[in-house]
Amino acid sequence: MIDKPGHLPERLALLADVNAAKYLTGGLLSGQEAPPYVALNKVTEPIEDMSARTEVSNLRDLIDLAMQEFDSEAHTRADAWLAPRLHAALRLTRREAADRALWNFIALAVAPDYVLWRHLPKGGHRSTPSVPVARFTGAQYTQAFARLWWAAELFRDGKDYHPVTVACGNQDVLNTILRLDIIDHRPTAQALIRLIDKGKVTTGREVNALSTVANTAASTLLYDALAEDDEWDGSALAAWIADVDFAPPVPRRALPEGPDDGPVRRAAVDWLEERFEGLFAEASVRGRREE
Repeated sequence: MIDKPGHLPERLALLADVNAAKYLTGGLLSGQEAPPYVALNKVTEPIEDMSARTEVSNLRDLIDLAMQEFDSEAHTRADAWLAPRLHAALRLTRREAADRALWNFIALAVAPDYVLWRHLPKGGHRSTPSVPVARFTGAQYTQAFARLWWAAELFRDGKDYHPVTVACGNQDVLNTILRLDIIDHRPTAQALIRLIDKGKVTTGREVNALSTVANTAASTLLYDALAEDDEWDGSALAAWIADVDFAPPVPRRALPEGPDDGPVRRAAVDWLEERFEGLFAEASVRGRREE
């Protein structure tokens, strides 16, 4: 397994897909060799923002602590801890977070050791295990860091990150529900997570069944019309981002607070929760005992 980069860049930067692909060798993906950091950093594009949110040391400290805290446990448990803190540390807009070049840079230049630590499978005696390329440079729901940021963004309830810890504490949520377009609708995302948080949906098969019935019903039910959310006000996010240089460090034990852009309308979540619970009750889930 490779070690933490010996010399970290001071600021975040952008690494285009075409340039990132040059360094995704078999040796790196199997954890046997580190990227050539000097050469890699020569093909990056600097970010003009010089605020605290682009300081690599802040992000790397969180990553180091996640690896330390969960090294003796299932590494999947680090997701629920790191996701809200990653989101609170970076303070990105969705437009910024949609740029794959940012996540490529973090995965290859800042924390390739974390990607391997978190996603390298345990290999059998017949093959050398390796991390899928998509964990280094891939879609927002598969890339090692993008998936955590987007889970935090889509499942937070205003400034409250508790639903994020529920979502990221269940790998089936990250692997299935995070891929669905319907969770762009905040009440839908909160209703789905509430059923999991209450223990009404627990196993991987049940999460998959819930995501299927909710997504299928969306073709006939207009969730955004039947369970209307308040109109989003971007000024709170802008103020949160602007305040980054004056904010205290992201807390290690308590959950941080996200942008105070308002909680999801309770009535809308209640209505959808009831509908999803009814749909789930009728869903076919292999291995579920029928009462």
